[in-house]
Amino acid sequence: MSALYLPMFALVAGILGLLWGADRFVAGSAGAARNFGISPMVIGLTLVSVGTSAPEIIVSINAALSNVPQMAVGNALGSNLANIGLVLGITALVAPLPVQKHLLREESPTLLLITALAGLCLYDGFLHRGESIALALLTIPLLIVIVKYKKNHPNPEAVEEAEEIPVLPMAKAGLLFVVGLVVLLVSARVTVWGAQSIAVYAGISELIIGLTVVAIGTSLPELAASVMSALKGHHDIALGNVFGSNLFNLMLVMTSAGAIAPMALDQEVFARDFAAMAFMTVLMIALVALALRKSPQKARLSRGLGLVLLAGYGFYYVLLWPAITAV
Repeated sequence: MSALYLPMFALVAGILGLLWGADRFVAGSAGAARNFGISPMVIGLTLVSVGTSAPEIIVSINAALSNVPQMAVGNALGSNLANIGLVLGITALVAPLPVQKHLLREESPTLLLITALAGLCLYDGFLHRGESIALALLTIPLLIVIVKYKKNHPNPEAVEEAEEIPVLPMAKAGLLFVVGLVVLLVSARVTVWGAQSIAVYAGISELIIGLTVVAIGTSLPELAASVMSALKGHHDIALGNVFGSNLFNLMLVMTSAGAIAPMALDQEVFARDFAAMAFMTVLMIALVALALRKSPQKARLSRGLGLVLLAGYGFYYVLLWPAITAV
């Protein structure tokens, strides 16, 4: 058992480092962008949105380079499951979330399309380099379309949060950017080593570690951001964080591993893990639609619906339990 202490410490320290580094990295990037005259709205929709997935992206790249790419795929799928079941479920319990119509009209079709494309990448049991790069490159036109649309159809809460991005001296912004990036890189290496060592010691696959411990750990920024947004009354931002993060996890986190280290995947990745993630995605959208149908003007993701999402996430662990306990 003593041999497990160092990997466990490394895993916890690595995840904490990822969270700290990502916060500085995003602050530095956003501060530098404001100094170059980029509008707060554009910064919020691009740098800040992608930056919340920085821990997952850096861990994915490091896992692929460390010859454990299945941990990276598990991290992407597991993070999406955690975002919906854990993050959104807990946030709804903290404060019932008002649901805006644009989530169903704009964000939902995009998330469903990207989820379907990710499923096509995983369906044949092999994540190829070409399809990974193609899916990742879709991020560019998607961001362009989002920025243009949001400029013409501004959301008051999104504008308010974007205006809160601080103006930093260029030297301080650059220092935060460099320090954050270095801490992210080091922490990712430590996290992957700790997770891999625990997997070897426990006799379980790196995929399972990625789906569970690493995924929950790297989803903490979304949990913190969503809960704080809900407490501040920025309810639409809390829901938007989950939709945006899940998009980037599929388009950048999963594809980073496939682009660096194309890999064969266990059949459970598609049949169990992707299927569970797709189900939770459809469930989330269905609950949003149900809330809007019941009360179009005052739609809310209630505490009861939050419990449904938490229960769905718990049931996924019931499905996962045989793989966790198998030695």
